[in-house]
Amino acid sequence: MIELPPNVQRPTPEEIRGIAREHHMELSDAEVEDFAAVIEETMPAYERLDELPDPRPGVRYTDRDPGYRPPAAENPLNAFVTKCRVEGADDGPLAGVEVGLKDNVSLAGIEMTLGSKLFEGYVPTTDATIATRLLDAGATITGKLNMEDMAFSGSGELSATGPVLNPHSRDHIAGGSSSGSAAAVVNGDVDVSIGGDQGGSIRIPASWCGAVGHKPTHSLVPYTGIAGLGRSFDHAGPICTSVEDCARVLDAIAGKDPLDPRQGEVPTEDCAAALGGAPGEVSVGVLAEGFGHEASEAGVDDAVRDALSAFESAAAEVTELSVPMHLDGQAIWTAVANEATAATVESEGIGHYGKGYYDTGFADYFGKARRAHADDYLATLKLTVILGQYLADEYRGHYYAKGQNLARELAGRYDEALADVDVLAMPTTPQTAHERREDLSRLEVIERALNMLPNTSPFDVTGHPAVSVPCGTSDGLPVGLMLVGERFDDATVLRAAEAFERSVDPETA
Repeated sequence: MIELPPNVQRPTPEEIRGIAREHHMELSDAEVEDFAAVIEETMPAYERLDELPDPRPGVRYTDRDPGYRPPAAENPLNAFVTKCRVEGADDGPLAGVEVGLKDNVSLAGIEMTLGSKLFEGYVPTTDATIATRLLDAGATITGKLNMEDMAFSGSGELSATGPVLNPHSRDHIAGGSSSGSAAAVVNGDVDVSIGGDQGGSIRIPASWCGAVGHKPTHSLVPYTGIAGLGRSFDHAGPICTSVEDCARVLDAIAGKDPLDPRQGEVPTEDCAAALGGAPGEVSVGVLAEGFGHEASEAGVDDAVRDALSAFESAAAEVTELSVPMHLDGQAIWTAVANEATAATVESEGIGHYGKGYYDTGFADYFGKARRAHADDYLATLKLTVILGQYLADEYRGHYYAKGQNLARELAGRYDEALADVDVLAMPTTPQTAHERREDLSRLEVIERALNMLPNTSPFDVTGHPAVSVPCGTSDGLPVGLMLVGERFDDATVLRAAEAFERSVDPETA
C-alpha cells in the first residue's frame, strides 16, 4: 500500500529556526530537534480539521442572478462593478426597494472585487449578515457598487476599474471609498445603498455627491461578511437621498449578530419612528475646531455656517462650542489605522483572536492573491502596510496602544460636549469634490486620497454616530453638514438631520 503524504506540511528544521529568529530567538540544534518532534505529534489535530466540514452561515433567497459587468453606456458614472438581481421576502419594511451593496459586502454566488485587481474573480459562498437582513426586510439587491481599491482612499479615483464620476459634474470625482454607493443613489440607479466607513468612507462620498450618508455607532450594524481594515473602526451603514430612507435601512440592518466579534451589547431603537421632530426641539453645538483646517475651502465653511444660521432661524437652538482635542483626532486615527490595517493584511484580511465567524474562503483567496500580486496594491495601501509594520516592529506596538488609549480619551471629550447639546455640527469634508485628473504623480495621488479626513476620521475611532446631510453648494458642487451624537443614540442624530432637511433648502441656504 502506498502511504500518502500528510495533508498539512511539517516545517523543516530550517523553517523552525527561521521563524524563531523572526521572534528574536536563537535555537540550539537540540531545541530544533525537540520542537520538530512535538510538532509532528501536534499535526494530526490539523489534519482532523481538514476532515471536518467548515461551518458557514446558511444562504437564503437562493434564486439569484449572478449578474454581469455593465458596459459604459449602462454605467456612465462607473458606479457599478456588477449588476445583478437577488429578490428578498415578498413583503417587509423595504418591500419594493432596490439596494446596491458596496463591493466589499459578501453576496453568495456573485463576484466581489473590493475595487481591486487582486480580487477579480473571487466569488463568496455566504451572504453578509446585513445582506440577509435587507432581503428579509423585502429589499431587492440589484448591484455591487464600485469602491476605492481595498477601501484605502477617500478620493473616488482609485478603483481598479477607474474613477467613479460625480453625478453633479463629470469633471469631478465622487469621493470614497464608498464611491459607487453615493454616485448610484444620487443618479437614481438604486433607491438606497450600503457603504462602509473606516475613516469617513460613507460620509465623504455622501458629502461630495449630495447624498445623505449615516455612519452608525460602532458595532450597531454587524460587520460579518464584509471585508474590513480594523475591527475597532470598521463600520457599515446606509447612503440614501433622504434621512428617512437612511433611518428605514438602519432599522432593517441594525442589531445583535452573534457572529460579529466587534459587538457587545447592542441597544437598538426604531429610528424611523423617531423622526418628525420640530427644529425647535433640536439643540446643535457648532464645533469650532471643525472649521479652518489646512485643506479647508472658505466656500465650504461659509456654506455650512450659512445653513446652520438658516436652521437657527427655523427655531433650532444653535450655539458654538469647543473640543480642542478634536484637532488631534486625525493623528489618533492615523496611529490606530496604520498598524491595524497592516495587521489585518497580515492576517489574510480576517483578523485574529476573537469569537465569531471567520470566512476561510476569503482568507485563502486573499492569502494567495497578496503573495502573488502585492505589487498591485494601491499606493496608499503599500504605504500603510510598510509604515504600520515598521511602527509595530520598531516601537513594539506603542503608538497603536497609545492611539487606542487617546481615542477613548477623545470620546470622553466629545461626550462632555454632547451633555449640553443633542448633536455636534461641522463640515463633513473641508473641501468639495476633487476635480478629475489623469496626470497625477504618486505623491499627489496619496495626498488627494487622504486630505479630506480631519472631521470624519476621529469619529471612526471613537465610534460616535455621524450623518452627512446636504446643506448647500460651493462653486456649484455639493457641501455636506455633519451631525454627530452620543453613542447608540443614532435616533437623535437622524431626528436632528431630518429636522434640518425639512427646514433648510440646500439650494438657498
